[in-house]
Amino acid sequence: MIEVGALRALRSVAALGTLARAAEELGYTASAVSQQIKRLERQVGVPVLAPAGRGVVLTPAGQAIADSAPAVFQALERCAEAGQSVSEGAPRGTLRVVAFSTAIRGLLAPVLRRLSARCPDLRVHITEQDPDQALHSVDAGTADLALVHDADGLPAAQPPSLTQRLVHTDVGDVVLSRTHPLAAATAPLGRADLAGHAWVTSPPGTVCHQWFRRLFAEAPAEPDVRHLVDDFASQLSLVASGEVLALIPRLARPPLGEHLIARPLRRPPKREVHAAWRRSADTSPAIRALLTELG
Repeated sequence: MIEVGALRALRSVAALGTLARAAEELGYTASAVSQQIKRLERQVGVPVLAPAGRGVVLTPAGQAIADSAPAVFQALERCAEAGQSVSEGAPRGTLRVVAFSTAIRGLLAPVLRRLSARCPDLRVHITEQDPDQALHSVDAGTADLALVHDADGLPAAQPPSLTQRLVHTDVGDVVLSRTHPLAAATAPLGRADLAGHAWVTSPPGTVCHQWFRRLFAEAPAEPDVRHLVDDFASQLSLVASGEVLALIPRLARPPLGEHLIARPLRRPPKREVHAAWRRSADTSPAIRALLTELG
């Protein structure tokens, strides 16, 4: 009979392309993953991997096995859910959550104490991952639930084995020093209000930089970007100097303190945050408990 661990190893190698990357995802050594693959080949009687440059590719037999793996994992998950339901569906064990950094700060951290008080037998294990990697982890069975955001209005590609639910809509505000001339504004700020001011913004390639570029997409002149800084706390330290403004998502915003203030925009940039989990885990008491806390 095929071992579940060996099947999971093959799925990870198929998705990631190398034994080393699969080992990193699964928490094993590359040698251990290689041994699992060899056991799988002995169990099925045919090669499942072939070398390809510095990586590996699946043989036709290996691809057929990998394609069948999700159904196996889902059946096993339904067995586990059936066992949990016998004990009145009480959330217990470990719930493996993967999420991007600001969702950890703004969504997960605030609810963990309530969840722990309501479900004392449930342990939540959180790992920071970008949306694409997070969805792969849930699909591969190395995580139970992911929090992901859309990228510039486009949702991350979701495997068909997953389902999702909107849990939050994040909005960007302008953060500035209380001594800045715009600090006295009472109405939401528009593009004309922001023209001519200097900025610190996230580097190109980030969602926040895309937000910033869209904010000035139709402006007659390029915005005055003085600094490119990825860390939001560091951005705020530059904003505190009074020299620059920053466009920061609310989820990502640390406490502003007495010297800074946030002002809303007339047309604020937004991103949707979804929770994603395997369809076969729909009745999981642990997942349901966390979703309840997330609202």
